[in-house]
Amino acid sequence: MLRKGKIQQVASPRELYEQPVNLVVAGFIGSPPMNFLPATLEGNKLTMPFGDIELDEKRVKAVSGRDLLLVGIRPEYFDDAALVEEHKKPLGSTFRARVDVTEWLGDSQYAYIPYEAPEAVTTQLRELARELDSEELRTQAVVSIDATSRIREGQEAEFWLDARKIHIFDPQTGENLTRDAEAGAELTRLANQDRVDALEETRARSTSVGAA
Repeated sequence: MLRKGKIQQVASPRELYEQPVNLVVAGFIGSPPMNFLPATLEGNKLTMPFGDIELDEKRVKAVSGRDLLLVGIRPEYFDDAALVEEHKKPLGSTFRARVDVTEWLGDSQYAYIPYEAPEAVTTQLRELARELDSEELRTQAVVSIDATSRIREGQEAEFWLDARKIHIFDPQTGENLTRDAEAGAELTRLANQDRVDALEETRARSTSVGAA
């Protein structure tokens, strides 16, 4: 992926999606795009507009020493808390929020949740939108919920967030502070292997047809 003629990241599409190197890559890949929420760190607790998340020691070390952080969360890492299986709930966190709008698409559904953000964050989102040549990234989270969810606009509801899959960015540099480079490299290795396997299978079929 390029930005103004400079390489941002060289990787498979899945690595770009799951392990983006910075805000630009994270904001470019995905539809709806990744949500960016302001956060502060106190001890091992990450405080966001939608509640707190406890971080493991590795992530605390990676993000400490900064007054303000941006947390990146894909829409599909949320769900209606009432529909999440009990064994999964301890892997994330739950929070209550007022829903502004819901969008039902038949096989899927989205809820839009407004939140407040400091001027530094809104400025960063505005600049990022210009970088990506897209609509302004508003202070509103897009949350994917099950199509059967009865969450409705104008009401407060309880949501679940998979805290294992968040990314934390430095709003000044745009760097993804919690990117797992090894996991990302493995995703690209597997993608390359899939291409090799597919090519070999195609050649084998061609040889078989030619022999027949």
